[in-house]
Amino acid sequence: MLALLLQACGKGDDAAVQAHGPGAMPVTMLTVTPSSMPISAEVVAQTEGAKEVEIRARVGGILLKRLYEEGATVKAGQALFQIDPEPYRIALTQARAQLAAQQARVDQTTREEARLKGLLETQAVSQREYDNASSDHALAKATLQQMQASVREAELNLSYTLVTAPVGGVSGRFQFSEGALIAANTSLLTTVVQVSPIWVRFSFSDNELAKLGGRLNNNNVREVTLTLPDGSAYAQTGKLNFAASQIDPVLGTQQLRATFDNTDQKLLPGQFVRARVTTGQRDGVFLVPQVAVQTGDQGKFVYVVSEAGEATPRPVVVGDWVGKDWAILDGLKEGEQVIVDNLIKIRPGAKVMDVSKMPPPAAQPAGDQPAAQH
Repeated sequence: MLALLLQACGKGDDAAVQAHGPGAMPVTMLTVTPSSMPISAEVVAQTEGAKEVEIRARVGGILLKRLYEEGATVKAGQALFQIDPEPYRIALTQARAQLAAQQARVDQTTREEARLKGLLETQAVSQREYDNASSDHALAKATLQQMQASVREAELNLSYTLVTAPVGGVSGRFQFSEGALIAANTSLLTTVVQVSPIWVRFSFSDNELAKLGGRLNNNNVREVTLTLPDGSAYAQTGKLNFAASQIDPVLGTQQLRATFDNTDQKLLPGQFVRARVTTGQRDGVFLVPQVAVQTGDQGKFVYVVSEAGEATPRPVVVGDWVGKDWAILDGLKEGEQVIVDNLIKIRPGAKVMDVSKMPPPAAQPAGDQPAAQH
């Protein structure tokens, strides 16, 4: 029964082909119309934090406690670690005591200088005695300023025992354990990476720059968009915030960087994404399905239908892919018909017909249907 049905369908197709010309091959034709497309190029890029800060202790001592959750978002000024403050409290107390003693010394020399000044006017003391008292007072005042600086230094050292985040961002892994001895200015405790805004670094070669119109800068780049690793488009558009003024002599590329808003932290530093840079718009472009574009000895070509209904190869200049289509920059004219299927069987000069113009196969009379087998 199945063989009889297939034979009946084949007869219907043959009749349709004969109705539109003997030997015509049924194909699907696309009438092309000009459209516009952006002038853009895409390249692999990598994200990085706008600020990546290493958190180091400014004073040494025993690390008493970690005050944050590793990997959590921290705010600027948030406390991260507590270093044992007792030695620094003692040092501050000593500095304040020395300051008080020196203040008393300054008061004493002030009184002595004033007393000898009055005696000098009555010539009860010599000029040398007064000069010595005046010098002692000046030295005492200078030492007082030194003691004040020592107190300020001791206060700062005590405040540094509470290590805070200089910027907001995502905290890193804790590099030590509680109870460890921390060295001042050298021990790396953790890192904080600012992820909003986030930066994306990429580069273009000379050939890619030529397609975009030349060297890129803030004036000729309209927008920067991202494609995430899963193939989805990133919702926010970016802005170029760095463009190298010269071509890298080693890589032969122009180094670029864009900034993106990342409030929802969908992007993390170190991710590989695809960045697309748009510099303008190209008009008069024809979009045809990618399967319609063939490759021959002379390059890319498509089959167009001539006035005689024949398949004619036409060399074309192709651009980028746009979804499932291919942008044809040159080689086609408005209103021409491009063959988009059955391309394996087509030969130059072959007669073709549009399947959309084929009549539906005639229904088979009821009496001609084969009887059901039991």
